[in-house]
Amino acid sequence: MTDGQWALLAPLLPAAGSTGGRGGRPEKWDRRLVLDAIFSLVRGGIAWRALPADFPPHQTVYALFRRWTRARAWCRVYAALRERAPLADGRSPVPTAAVIDSQTVRAADTVPTASSGYDGGKKIKGRKRHVAVDTGGLLLAVVVTTASLQDRDGAFRITAALREAFSTITLVWADAGYAGRFVRDARKIWDLAVAIVKRPDQAKGFVLLHRRWVVERTQSHCPQSVRLDRWQRGGDHRDQRAAAPA
Repeated sequence: MTDGQWALLAPLLPAAGSTGGRGGRPEKWDRRLVLDAIFSLVRGGIAWRALPADFPPHQTVYALFRRWTRARAWCRVYAALRERAPLADGRSPVPTAAVIDSQTVRAADTVPTASSGYDGGKKIKGRKRHVAVDTGGLLLAVVVTTASLQDRDGAFRITAALREAFSTITLVWADAGYAGRFVRDARKIWDLAVAIVKRPDQAKGFVLLHRRWVVERTQSHCPQSVRLDRWQRGGDHRDQRAAAPA
């Protein structure tokens, strides 16, 4: 990290100590170096034990990672970074519109049948990632389910997570797979307008679709962080939600 990046992230981490910043043995390793180790691991997809010797011991890095996760530090970090992006463009950091989409990926070999499902449309056995992004493509909410869950059913889960995190959103764009009951119920339950963006009937090959390209670009970025991609393929089979705090 650069000095500027560290200055932004350091105040968002929990205070040192065993409970509430009090007690416990003083931390031996520089937190900045620990963060660099965590970011390197997530990006490269390596095992904890495979951390290079330049970083603190993997046991230390893992222990701090778990402690900061329980303290919801990563939600605070992401929320702070997400709010900076629109401000840099002269826009409000509070989102008023979102784009939703889903993507099915193959499950890892170690995932049992009960933890995954079969997507008949994509002919893939695995899991499905439902995401909501703002108009710039930054994540607002994520729900991971079995691949067998229909997009319309997954839409209710991702929209519930989205509404829980952001009460300011009034408009959601989605593809034709979400048309029908979800459009009506979203208005009734959450007072959300859902705009369906359809592919032109005469279109052939790749077509850049209004608003949908933003969320599709975000979906394509997820596999670039190997550890994140493997987590979805082989982690806890229960619905996974990660929404930035309101």
